Amino acid sequence: MNNVAALCAGVGIVLLSGCATITGSEIQNVALRAKSEQGVDLDKVDCELKNDKGQWKAMAPIFVAILRSAEDLLVTCRKDGQKEGNLRAISRASGSMAGNIIFCGGIGALIDHNKGTGYDYPDTLTIEMGKSTVRDKND
Repeated sequence: MNNVAALCAGVGIVLLSGCATITGSEIQNVALRAKSEQGVDLDKVDCELKNDKGQWKAMAPIFVAILRSAEDLLVTCRKDGQKEGNLRAISRASGSMAGNIIFCGGIGALIDHNKGTGYDYPDTLTIEMGKSTVRDKND
């Protein structure tokens, strides 16, 4: 009886470990904002976001639903009377990747890597017009 209980507990831990292949989403919502060179918030700024999973056009400020990827997200914004603004959002492995490696035997991590579900971008992307910047959620 103890062996059965231990087996059930072990299976339960694996199932509840947060394997992102089961619970993670390929989509991440990011807040996109733009500021002038003087630091003033700007409206109606045309932006393009892209990574190896897709390309999205948006008018900042806005929330944008993008596809997660192991690749960085590149953002370019333009507005009349402003210099172009560029941002590189660094893609970082999420905590679920470690859980996949430890509890799911690495198969889940491989799937999450390929689908992008094991990665995150910073939740807020602020473009500084006239500059090229890098944003990392670890900073």
